[in-house]
Amino acid sequence: MALFGFGKKKEEKKSASCCCSGEGCASGCCDAKEASVLILGSGCKSCQTLEANTRAALAQMGDTQSVVGHVTDFTEIARYGVMTTPALVVDGKVLSSGQVLKPEEIAALLAEARR
Repeated sequence: MALFGFGKKKEEKKSASCCCSGEGCASGCCDAKEASVLILGSGCKSCQTLEANTRAALAQMGDTQSVVGHVTDFTEIARYGVMTTPALVVDGKVLSSGQVLKPEEIAALLAEARR
């Protein structure tokens, strides 16, 4: 007997790590799973500038393999321990937060992180 929900099977979510259960969303967290370089932030001008500078740094380095993603969902951002945005995450490691880096600074961080 399934009184008050007891005895019912719980529905499994497709993905516990995504805000949309893996069904696709506007926050970017689904696409970000495939990205090796992430920009974390609300999508403001600073976030957009950091993303553009990151793409420029990757181009300067001749890196055509890295995928850049953008996460706007604050629950996902908090999972990285980031409290100020924009933030730059490379291969799952937060390299910078709360500042808009220049392409040269990003290239130096990328080179150091991928040694």
